[in-house]
Amino acid sequence: MRVLIAEDDSLVAEVIRAEVLHLGHEIVAHAPDGRRAVELVCSLKPDIVLMDIQMPVLGGIEACRAIQECCPTPIVIVTAHTEGDVPLQAAQAGAGAYLVKPAAPEEVERAILIARARFADLLELKRVNAELRDALAHVKTLTGLLPICCHCKKIRDDEGYWSQVEEYLTKRIEVDFTHGICPECIKQYYGSPRRKADDA
Repeated sequence: MRVLIAEDDSLVAEVIRAEVLHLGHEIVAHAPDGRRAVELVCSLKPDIVLMDIQMPVLGGIEACRAIQECCPTPIVIVTAHTEGDVPLQAAQAGAGAYLVKPAAPEEVERAILIARARFADLLELKRVNAELRDALAHVKTLTGLLPICCHCKKIRDDEGYWSQVEEYLTKRIEVDFTHGICPECIKQYYGSPRRKADDA
């Protein structure tokens, strides 16, 4: 996988770099601050980002949020800070996994797999939600009592005017009607083919 490291401490960045290379992945870039991390992610589009929290210019949480807004990417937070609600903040900003420094190579690999799996789940959830929103946008439901004439079957609208069923529905549910004849009406109005043959 193509990995971007966002870490302001050059020695720590070198350790992470060595672990990532040992795991067989490729380092596409190293960002010394959060703002540069956002820029590099948007331009290089790596497969995964290993992100520190405390960095100059733009912190890791803010950078994580900015990346998910401009170029959604799986992110692993790699930090020495575990106090308070920092892990929760990282998750809410879009991070898929959380590592505490120093992390062993197998921990880094596991965190990368978890972050990518959660990211895939998130994308699928967004896709399904978009489909549902689109479907709901095209659904119109008629509710309540609908006055209909018991003889001619015309419907009375809210203004008190009577109109044909198809005219009423076409205006409200965006549907076009095509006309046909059901078997019962064929018999009633045109008679059965056998009876016509007998009459002839």
